[in-house]
Amino acid sequence: MLLELDGAFLHYALIDGDGRKPLLVFLHEGLGCTAMWKGFPERLCAQTGCAGLVYDRIGYGLSSPSGAPRSIHYLHQSALHELPALLQRVAPGREHIVIGHSDGGSIALIYAAGRPAGLRAVVTAAAHVFVEEITLEGVREAVQAHAAGKLRGLARYHGDKAAQVFSAWADTWLAPPFRYWNIEYLLPSIACPLLAVQGADDQYGSGAQLGAIERAVPGARQLLLPGCGHSPHLEQPESTLQAMAAFINPLAAG
Repeated sequence: MLLELDGAFLHYALIDGDGRKPLLVFLHEGLGCTAMWKGFPERLCAQTGCAGLVYDRIGYGLSSPSGAPRSIHYLHQSALHELPALLQRVAPGREHIVIGHSDGGSIALIYAAGRPAGLRAVVTAAAHVFVEEITLEGVREAVQAHAAGKLRGLARYHGDKAAQVFSAWADTWLAPPFRYWNIEYLLPSIACPLLAVQGADDQYGSGAQLGAIERAVPGARQLLLPGCGHSPHLEQPESTLQAMAAFINPLAAG
């Protein structure tokens, strides 16, 4: 389905579930889109009985191309404008749980810090709250892989926007001012239950990200998955599914 938002079209899809339970809202990674979740949202909705909402942020997947250059505040823009606007149009007043991967995880944390009405909980996978050298090195390696033609598969998901998607992501993260990007100051404002998941072998971040979240957010839970990289839901889907469902089910039943 397509929704007009600020003169652009945003693609989204709904997953069937119990309307009495919170809506699970899935936020994709910085090079991702709805299709790149690979069926994980449907599986988590089935495990919890919750309905789901997946969408391509503007500039990604089946949504319209981005009409403006990306600024270093792009994650805040997604969290504080695009996501609330989508929820207001598609699920007004609905209780919800946001589940974000990588950039989507950071967006989920920024969104939660504003304590929006109806937010029941947050789940993050490989979220960033500050920039590490391992993050920048991972982006540099991705740039080399892209130049060597090893990331041609992005076109399957983003079509003609693939080059723009990649350059916007890489150029922003490698821009000198972005080295100082940090959202740790927001974390103490998060008042809802939170589960933060990360792979121990994440090529874009260390366990210090989990530590910062756990220290700043009262009652936050963390899960570090051994032998797992940047995408727990794809690399260790069963462990990730079990952990997220165990966290969500008591909240959905309450």
